Amino acid sequence: MKQSKTPLGIYVHIPFCRSKCLYCDFYSLPQAEDRIKRYVKALCANISQIAQYTGGYQVDTVYFGGGTPTLLSERYLTDILERIAQRFHMGRDAEITIEANPESAQNWRALRRLRRGGFNRLSLGVQAADDALLRAVGRIHTFADVERSVEALRRAGFRNFSADLIYGLPGQSQAAWMDSLERTLALGPEHLSCYGLKVEEGTPLHRRQKELSLPDDDTQADMYLSAVQMLTSGGYEHYEISNFARPGFASRHNLKYWTLQEYAGFGPGAHSDLGEMRYAYARDLEGYMAGALAGTLETDQAERLPERERDTEYIMLSLRTSAGISKAVFEHRYRRRFAPLEAVLRRYEQLGCAQPTEEGWRLTAKGFLLSNTIITDLWEAHGQEKLRREAAAASGDFRVEL
Repeated sequence: MKQSKTPLGIYVHIPFCRSKCLYCDFYSLPQAEDRIKRYVKALCANISQIAQYTGGYQVDTVYFGGGTPTLLSERYLTDILERIAQRFHMGRDAEITIEANPESAQNWRALRRLRRGGFNRLSLGVQAADDALLRAVGRIHTFADVERSVEALRRAGFRNFSADLIYGLPGQSQAAWMDSLERTLALGPEHLSCYGLKVEEGTPLHRRQKELSLPDDDTQADMYLSAVQMLTSGGYEHYEISNFARPGFASRHNLKYWTLQEYAGFGPGAHSDLGEMRYAYARDLEGYMAGALAGTLETDQAERLPERERDTEYIMLSLRTSAGISKAVFEHRYRRRFAPLEAVLRRYEQLGCAQPTEEGWRLTAKGFLLSNTIITDLWEAHGQEKLRREAAAASGDFRVEL
């Protein structure tokens, strides 16, 4: 009988953009288009180098992120995708996503070439419907650009498009946030991602935050809960803290990260989790290109992390999803007692933050807002349990059971 291959996701980082948004801390370089041709060659070389070690895998998701991938010509983008298809075992129904900014995705013929080249999902960086709010964080598109882009992608044949939105923008009111949601919903996206603005250290927004009027935590919480109510009542499934989808349209690629599946990343700053190894490439475009083209590319960080040692990650990531944490998976995969975690979750159930499921526990929308606190409490309880078991084992008491 033919042995099935292990599913694998692929992430391709495109580190070019026309201008840097004030809140962005991803590795991206504005106005560096002169290096695109060499970068594509380096990417393809790196893809070929890694593919030789993946004979037991089948690629079922590919994600082109950035930066702004659609700054590259559709010829370059389809060439990269073709190299992946040539070097890896690609599933026939693979989900293949490309990120785009609205101002760079309005030519329906170019988008149709991407669609015919194999891309079947497009993630659009909408962020807000208010042009003044967009300018306040350095976005260079308008909502009219968004509308033109959606018209173009639909005409090009994309039947799966996701819209990214941000709440908590400088000067954004609850009414403005609801308006962004309503106007974006009117475009009919199959998927929405709603992220609270984070002021990351080292970004222009961080340096200017004292002069900006940022919504406080309570206001952001109200914005989040209103989004949950509007989207779930509109037929979207709230399948992850920040993500909503029509039935059947959850992001298969991003679910890999939240369910500890394997993926390979390509490009400067890209991370991988492959064959029990975690590794990343340095955030250095020139270094990445030189190493990839010479066949001497080294990782910036790498560690071996067997599945049994990923128990704390499983707690954190599973509770980001609507499926929640599974008692059976936790006890059988990680050989740890679930009872200490359940005791914590029962306390949060009384506060309306957690609820039992058939397989274990999940957080409610209110619980998602407090997820950092809840997960910290769970980690503490889990850590104490591990210490107890280690002490029992050291004393020769082998009666400790799951």
